[in-house]
Amino acid sequence: MARSKTSLGWLKRHVNDPYVKQAQKDGYRSRASYKLLEIQEKYKLIRSGMSVVDLGAAPGGWSQVTSRLIGGQGRLIASDILEMDSIPDVTFIQGDFTEDAVLARILEAVGNSQVDLVISDMAPNMSGTPEVDMPKAMFLCELALDLAERILKPGGNFVIKIFQGEGFDVYLKDARRKFDKIQMIKPDSSRGSSREQYMLAWGYRGGDE
Repeated sequence: MARSKTSLGWLKRHVNDPYVKQAQKDGYRSRASYKLLEIQEKYKLIRSGMSVVDLGAAPGGWSQVTSRLIGGQGRLIASDILEMDSIPDVTFIQGDFTEDAVLARILEAVGNSQVDLVISDMAPNMSGTPEVDMPKAMFLCELALDLAERILKPGGNFVIKIFQGEGFDVYLKDARRKFDKIQMIKPDSSRGSSREQYMLAWGYRGGDE
């Protein structure tokens, strides 16, 4: 079956994307690595020895960056609905994060020790219709925040991809009640045509908001 003009256009942009080329050169699995690297360069959220959960991890770009930064004394649990090739010292849980059974496996992997940081680059498959896409995207964001509340240490931090649209302001207001500081950022490596942003949340209040 012949490719559509839309898919051919995407393929051309992808092949010519400087971050795609740089990822291939640097050995990263995706261009998304540079979004996290840019956030890290500015805000130093990831430190050696940290315990981190990475949601929406496949193909592993963020896990590669995080694993290197936390080092051998750190702990990284990654999850995605898609398969992900193994990364040394990374515990990977494959499954649909919206299902209780997958959530239970993540909680089991975390165990009794809470984590320092939750990062999420999750997004649903986009149809291009905001009325369809936004509820799905916000649902994933809400689930990620719920998990962060369950597993973050008091004072822990949270980084999540979020799209502007219906539900965004309510979500932001909710997050402000639960964390000491919130900041929105759109990394230079995010495609200009994308409505994605990243919410950085510092200082989880541990249920005392």
